[in-house]
Amino acid sequence: MNKFERQSPQPADQQTLPDAVPGGLSQLSTEVIDISDAPPIAPPAPLTPSEVHTILLSLMLSMFLAALDQTIVATALPTIGRQFRDVSSLSWVITAYLLASTAVAPVFGTLSDIYGRKATIITAMSLFMVGSILCAVAPNMPVLILARGLQGLGGGGILPIVQTVIADVVSPRERGQYQAYFSGVWMAAGIGGPILGGVFAEHLHWSMIFWINVPLGLTALALLLPKMGKIPVFHRKRKVDWLGGVLLMASAVLFMLVLTWGGNRYLWLSPAITGMIGASVALALSFVWHVRRTDEPFLPLPLLGGAVVPYAMGGGSLAMGAMLGLTVHLPLYYEVVYHLSASEAGLALIPLAAVSTGGAAIAGRAMARSKHYKRVAIIGALCGALAGGALASTFMPLWVLLVLLSLFALGLGTVFPVTTVSAQNSVVRSQVGTVTGALNFFRSLSASFTVAVFTAILLMALGADISLSGEHHGPVNSIPVADMVIAFRYVFAAATVMLAAASLCVVLMEEKPLAGPSTPLEMAE
Repeated sequence: MNKFERQSPQPADQQTLPDAVPGGLSQLSTEVIDISDAPPIAPPAPLTPSEVHTILLSLMLSMFLAALDQTIVATALPTIGRQFRDVSSLSWVITAYLLASTAVAPVFGTLSDIYGRKATIITAMSLFMVGSILCAVAPNMPVLILARGLQGLGGGGILPIVQTVIADVVSPRERGQYQAYFSGVWMAAGIGGPILGGVFAEHLHWSMIFWINVPLGLTALALLLPKMGKIPVFHRKRKVDWLGGVLLMASAVLFMLVLTWGGNRYLWLSPAITGMIGASVALALSFVWHVRRTDEPFLPLPLLGGAVVPYAMGGGSLAMGAMLGLTVHLPLYYEVVYHLSASEAGLALIPLAAVSTGGAAIAGRAMARSKHYKRVAIIGALCGALAGGALASTFMPLWVLLVLLSLFALGLGTVFPVTTVSAQNSVVRSQVGTVTGALNFFRSLSASFTVAVFTAILLMALGADISLSGEHHGPVNSIPVADMVIAFRYVFAAATVMLAAASLCVVLMEEKPLAGPSTPLEMAE
């Protein structure tokens, strides 16, 4: 008898089961298992190149909105102050946005890992557009400031979610090339923002700088949402650690207020500043204590450890700090030393912003083609540091300064894609949003801290009561050129040290293989 023949002559429907079988069946669990979070049996159809381009276009438009609103308001502030007859509170129109956007970056990154990219990008864009509408119709300055804070909550969530969606759509090996495109978006927003703000305020109405966000935001969502169903899903639903998120955000807000008010509204050693520093440290320690005792914390501390993430965060934060610190302070140097007008000083910032995008593009191509992708960032940052050292060495004609500044920016730009992609490549897919939000959070804190440090350097070197917000307490033009040149040598030296330290961070960072298609050049290595 073979194994496929019946072993009993009786029909199957007349056979009885042994006594042990019904008893065993009665012991089986009848629990219904929820498979809603289970991965699909068959993988979803891959995205076509056309769909990838549509998604990337919508993401770039979303990021452009968030970046634009950090700069477009500045040139319209005098007009807004005159209409509301309130000049003393104008700085809060910018500060409220920066505080909110910095604080919520890690929150949205983590929430995208819990609830998915679609829900969080809709939430962030909705907050941003509602905040924009409230800004446009604000009847007075307090309402405008509150609306800018709401707008900042959405804008701060857009950036980490955009970078996370890119990580879902594009493999790590190819991702660096797209990072260069998004660096170009930041450059366009940084250059075009002040120009658009001035045109709207002078020729139309200042509220247009907020109304323009609504159609652009709706267009971005209309392009993105139909394609979201085909984007791979990597999020994992779990309990949200709201207490940890609140502690982290509160600590960040107080720290940003210290950097904003210290040496400006209050003396650095005043009771107000020291009290806020103490409260910020206490909240940060409370966050660490809470995280160590929570099963699924808001921002797992082990995620920030290892051989990749801390060095990627350090390198990217140092590079971002050096870039933003120089961007804020160089207009003062141009005006005093080279006697440029405000608009000419703005144009002279283009090499710093534009050429860094070229550096990011070079690093992106290297990551796609080379096995040892760290080398381009290490060499680039060191070359940039050498250019920075030359800037700090002596006075030079404007064209020489711009050439050296371009070389500095070119090397600096190579750090951003390498550190971002390396950090995303080092964690499991369900934590990409969390680590991306943390990267943006610490980069923003580093930028604010560097601006404050560079301001303190200038104040100590010049011994003058100056302000970089346009409200000069003392006559800036009366500062001797020689004194300003000497003072900026320390600023350039500090930026050089930061870029050299960024290169060291990349050296220490582990070079894990990048997932994605190999190229003939890499195979040859």
